[in-house]
Amino acid sequence: MGKINPKESAREKRVKRIRKNISGTPERPRLRVFKSAKHIYCQIIDDVAGNTLAAMSTVDKGMIAADIKGKSEKARQVGLKIAELAKGKGIEKVVFDRGGYIYHGRVKALSEGAREGGLDF
Repeated sequence: MGKINPKESAREKRVKRIRKNISGTPERPRLRVFKSAKHIYCQIIDDVAGNTLAAMSTVDKGMIAADIKGKSEKARQVGLKIAELAKGKGIEKVVFDRGGYIYHGRVKALSEGAREGGLDF
C-alpha cells in the first residue's frame, strides 16, 4: 500500500461536504470537474437517474489533435466543447461542481469556457 496524500484526502473531505448540498436533476444536471497534473476532465451528470449525459477532457481525440498551448487554455477549450455537447442534447442550465478544487486557474478557465459556450450556471 502507498502513502496517503494529505492534500488528496483533504480534497475528498471537501467533495463529500459539497455533494451534500449539490445534486444534478434531469432539468439541471451537475457539471463535475476533475483535474490531474496534466489533464482536466468534466462530465455532465444526472444524479437522479445516475447517468452521465456528456463528458469531455483534454485526452479526447479532438483535444489531442488541437495545437493549443498551456493547460489553462486547454481547460477553456474543454469548457467550450462540453457546452457544445450539452447544447446538442438540449441542456441549457447546469449546477457547477468544482470537485473540491478552488475556483482558480484551470477550474476557472473551464467554467468560463462553458459559460462562453452558452451554459448557464
